[in-house]
Amino acid sequence: MSHATMLHTIVLSLFFAFPAAQLQAAPQEKANAKTVSWSNTHDRVFLGGDTWANPMEDWTVTDGAAQCNSYGGNRNVHLLTHQLTNTDGDFEMSVKMSLIDVKKNRLGAGFKIGIRSDINEYRSNSFAQNGIAAGIVDGELILGQKSAAFDGLATPKDMTVKLVGTPNDEKYALTLSAINSDGEEIGSITNAFPKDTVLGNVAIFNNFAKGANRGRGWAQGSRYRFNDWIVSGDAFTVTESNKFGPILWTMYSLSDSRSDEGFVMKLSALTGPLGEKDSKDVELLVENDDQWKSLGTAALDTDAWTATFRIANWDEKTATRYKVVYREQHRDGSTTDSVWEGTIKANPSGRPLRLGALTCQKDYGFPYAPVCENLLRLDPDMLYFSGDQLYEDHGGFGLIRDPAGPAILNYLRKYYMHGWAFRDAMKNAPTICLPDDHDVFQGNIWGEAGAAMDLESKGVSKGGYREPARMVNVVHKTNCGHHPDYYDPTPVNQDISVYYGDMVYGDVSFAIIADRQWKSGPEKVDTASGRADHVMDKNFDTSVLDKPGLVLLGQRQEDFLQHWADDWRGHSMKVVLSQTVFAGVATHHGIYDGYLKADLDSGAWPQTARNRAIKIIRKAKPLHINGDQHLTSLVQYGVDKQRDGFWSFCTPAISAGYPRWWHPERAGMSHANRPEHGLPHTGEFIDGFGNFVYVYAVGDPEVASKKNRYELAHQKGSGFGMVTIDTEAKTYFLESFRFSVDATDGKESNQFPGWPVTIQQKENGGDNVLK
Repeated sequence: MSHATMLHTIVLSLFFAFPAAQLQAAPQEKANAKTVSWSNTHDRVFLGGDTWANPMEDWTVTDGAAQCNSYGGNRNVHLLTHQLTNTDGDFEMSVKMSLIDVKKNRLGAGFKIGIRSDINEYRSNSFAQNGIAAGIVDGELILGQKSAAFDGLATPKDMTVKLVGTPNDEKYALTLSAINSDGEEIGSITNAFPKDTVLGNVAIFNNFAKGANRGRGWAQGSRYRFNDWIVSGDAFTVTESNKFGPILWTMYSLSDSRSDEGFVMKLSALTGPLGEKDSKDVELLVENDDQWKSLGTAALDTDAWTATFRIANWDEKTATRYKVVYREQHRDGSTTDSVWEGTIKANPSGRPLRLGALTCQKDYGFPYAPVCENLLRLDPDMLYFSGDQLYEDHGGFGLIRDPAGPAILNYLRKYYMHGWAFRDAMKNAPTICLPDDHDVFQGNIWGEAGAAMDLESKGVSKGGYREPARMVNVVHKTNCGHHPDYYDPTPVNQDISVYYGDMVYGDVSFAIIADRQWKSGPEKVDTASGRADHVMDKNFDTSVLDKPGLVLLGQRQEDFLQHWADDWRGHSMKVVLSQTVFAGVATHHGIYDGYLKADLDSGAWPQTARNRAIKIIRKAKPLHINGDQHLTSLVQYGVDKQRDGFWSFCTPAISAGYPRWWHPERAGMSHANRPEHGLPHTGEFIDGFGNFVYVYAVGDPEVASKKNRYELAHQKGSGFGMVTIDTEAKTYFLESFRFSVDATDGKESNQFPGWPVTIQQKENGGDNVLK
């Protein structure tokens, strides 16, 4: 065989030995490529961990696509893992969409890019209302302010809209094209924008509506289905850890049962709302000798979407790594694991216990990064959220009060913002989380032992629960399902659950109570003000509001507190955890000059029930930690005289909304025995209900004027509290931190005037030392 023939044979052999595709140059993989497809996802509400849907309850996965079920404006789905950050790079993005129907106006669908808040952070961006629209509206391609009509766009079906971005000198060029189901381009349009306007989140949009149009009443647009959302390009920064779900976060508690069960660890894992064909089990594993050991599975509650584990005889002496795993089952039979990891802290016995205390999250300050970052720096042994993890307007898009099913989804979507902000702190520390009035969609609540509010009086200040009992129970389970076992779990009226009980941890016993659930409604008295819960007349005699039989904590909780005060097993110091302060420590509400003599929402009323509760509790010599007021204060209760009760620390709001001030001089209130520090507005007072109260420190806000969310939160007196409980020294060291500070740098200005303060245990029984 000649040399040429041999060479020819070798070449032919190589040609047939390798497929033609392998001989061709491999196509270059696109940078930062990602495909979000719902074709393999079972029908359900939760779209998946890569995305955040606005609002969640208006979207479902239906027959393999993300479907908008509302005709309302500006419904959208944000991609959490990819943000446009580099205008020197390019990007490409496409999605397949189909028109379902039109109610009145063809408001179109497609993309928005450059969606960003004042802080340009991916979670806060997910609620911003700006950005560049790029899509199909009423037979036209639109790209910012530019539009062009093309045949074939009136009723898009399996239409792919594709957006390409490239840097173009001082501007950024965008090209939008529409491609039909046969792969044919219907038309395209190009526009150029200032480079900074494209930076931020990207989202798919259903109904490009002018203005906000984010409520539930405005619903005149169209509905679309979306699938195969594909993004790529080096203009994106990719952060896969931004995923939020299917496992959203965990909360746990650790408590000495003082029984043969030893320490009991309870943990709840929360998922997004899943579907009938999705798996309903979550597995808990712990790390032991570098190996993961399963502790079993727990079933998801299909209303609350929580899976709760209870593990008795927990080794409390050792910190233990854990992870929860949800195995998502897909339509083709495959599975994907969603994993969330954290640490169960060792019981902090024999050393001071450090507790982070927080309350009230108004979403203008979301995601509250300065507070969250301080919690991670300080790494407290325990966290306490005293209520208002959400407000009714959280995240926009309106309020659904009933029926129960939609109301629950509306609630969950708002509540998820709490976990989204604080999950990195909660995964590593026992967390007590109490619901309050706004959590159950009420501005104020007087629970009347679970009575249903008279629906003809909805919105009026009356006793009872406005929301369906099923929704209220979801609120209780999502907040408290991981708490130590309740003292007496017997439900109240309407079969509404209860959550009072104790937790023994770090040689301290915490009484967890509900100071609203049994409370009498204000309609039982007459404030003569036109509003049942407010006394505005400075000369009104509030003693007439203290009628016989009115309830604050209720007999069941009073019985529990009697028992708790006498039970000193396994601990040497005590703390009461509840929603609000048992005194009227605010003189002006809402606006700087909004004088209010007395507010029946506070724990200062009913007076007789308030005094009885203090007398029951004070023999335990506890510190009372609470929130609700948006006004941090440190006060000592009095019953028969000044300073014969225990101390109350009302922590700052995480992000204060409705402002309050304690300006007793402006209200014409006299004082005595001002503390030695000489700070204004302090000393011994008679509050608006005639109760004794010694005000040692208070953190009045400024009048709000700032635009930046974090500057505004700081100005409005937001922040958080820290409590260090030293069981050897028998002291409580109290710190009240402002919002935008580094709590670890030691600056005096980090805290509100009057803090930090040390309270001795004996002072909570009236044996006073602090002057």
